[in-house]
Amino acid sequence: MTYDPEPRYPVVGGQVETGCEALAADVATRRPAVLAVDGPAALPWERFSASLGDALRAAGLRIRTRDMRHSLASWGEIQRRTAAAELSGDPVFARTFDGSLSALFDEVPSVEPAAEEVTLVVGPGSALVDHDLLWYADLPKRLALDEVQRGRAGNVGQAPGEPGSEQRLLFVDWPMLDRHKQELASRVDRYIDASDPDAPRSLAGDALRRSLAALAHRPFRTRPTFLPGPWGGQWLRRVLGVATDAPNLAWSYELITPESGILLGDSEPAEVGFELMMAGYAEEVLGRTVAERFGQSFPIRFDYLDTLDGGHLSIQCHPSEEYMRETFGVPYTQDETYYVMFTTPGAKIFLGLRDDADLDAFRAEAERAEQPGHAFDPERYLQTQPAEQHRLYLIPAGTPHASGAGNVVLEISATPYLYTLRFYDWLRRDLDGELRPVHLRHAFSNLDPRRRGDAVRRELVPEPRVVRDGEGWAELALGRLPELFFAVHRLDFADEVADDTSGRFHALNLAAGEEVEVETAAGDVHRLSYAETMVIPAVVGGYRLRRLRGDPCKVIKAFVR
Repeated sequence: MTYDPEPRYPVVGGQVETGCEALAADVATRRPAVLAVDGPAALPWERFSASLGDALRAAGLRIRTRDMRHSLASWGEIQRRTAAAELSGDPVFARTFDGSLSALFDEVPSVEPAAEEVTLVVGPGSALVDHDLLWYADLPKRLALDEVQRGRAGNVGQAPGEPGSEQRLLFVDWPMLDRHKQELASRVDRYIDASDPDAPRSLAGDALRRSLAALAHRPFRTRPTFLPGPWGGQWLRRVLGVATDAPNLAWSYELITPESGILLGDSEPAEVGFELMMAGYAEEVLGRTVAERFGQSFPIRFDYLDTLDGGHLSIQCHPSEEYMRETFGVPYTQDETYYVMFTTPGAKIFLGLRDDADLDAFRAEAERAEQPGHAFDPERYLQTQPAEQHRLYLIPAGTPHASGAGNVVLEISATPYLYTLRFYDWLRRDLDGELRPVHLRHAFSNLDPRRRGDAVRRELVPEPRVVRDGEGWAELALGRLPELFFAVHRLDFADEVADDTSGRFHALNLAAGEEVEVETAAGDVHRLSYAETMVIPAVVGGYRLRRLRGDPCKVIKAFVR
């Protein structure tokens, strides 16, 4: 068994159906007067509505269509109502919008049923209309982002056909639409994966909820997303065998839950947003104590940063908790760690300030690099640490850092992931040829001057500590800081080791070894191959890791302390 980029899980109490004909058959059986099909703005509604309309008419149904996008307030008014998200003069970041989709309508339209007709209401907010049947047509986040980046999709409230803004998609649309979708999760009659709007895959709402409930009680993986980047490397494609037409792969989003999907079904699965599992089963997944703290937000993320045969990451930091909350509107911040999966001779990790770092000079050089475009050497201000395989580097908010070229790091972090504040990016251009922006006002406002000198190695590159052991196995605490709400441990074992969630979920990654078997006390079995990431829901309790093939194993385990 090798790395699986598309982990799939069975549908409980139903099956995935493909094509609009299956959707039309459902309508023909139920004969609703009003069918509401809600979903995100980035979905190609014209294509989807046309395909569905053709199928409904072919099934002998008379239909009329109402597009909810035409009932939203004017674009100018929507911009005014969402202005709280704007950061004046900031072309990259915005404050995470906390308003509701319903607030963007002046008045939710009234739809009068017509005799012998199905009124098809489509578009964002369709569920707000009185309806007999409710469907949710979704688009995986990676595809929605690509549609907006290519100018083929707009933002909520824009006229159909107008290109949208990536900034607005990330900070306004997604948070608002995810909350709306989570509110609908318990009553959706059918969930539709509209990745292919001409041949959508769907499953009944009851089957969706049963499937997610079953998965919330056993180990599972989310579908990873692979992205190229200007500094990207070759490890993900060479070692893990990830197919791509891009020149490199910079990231693998192994478990970034705001964008993660879960594949339900076998040969032609439907992709379901992770946020729907969290809407219904947050306590089972997270554990009661963690759910009380984080609600429906899965608080830990795993992703790979691949610089093998690539370049250094940008010199960056992340917001302090106060700045994150007050400026960006996010309740917890982006504390991080790097776990080195693979490295090459001479590779390094930029981490913390030199003891003699002159911060005024650092800012002056960063400003000259931003405007006239003068390169400088960040090592005049930042320390570097040798990149050591299987070592953990702690990166609390405000710490300047970067992974150097020739590394593969598993980033184990708090879930917020959009507020990376760059000091310097080596005058590098993005894949479209544009100079990559830096964020000096935000970055220097959050730079923590205490992270300097000898304390960096002592506090941020700690030695592993054995917390429990037995014959042929040991559990090591790799590093812990009071500021970080999560801990990173590692289970080293020759053959097998037992563990228990003790009421708090575990996130696992097989960092060394070829393949292990995860068996729960309830008898559920899941295999985990090298470099794969897995969630062990809190409700699982006791479980056992057993080596199946390869050398002795190292399994990373992250959890909320």
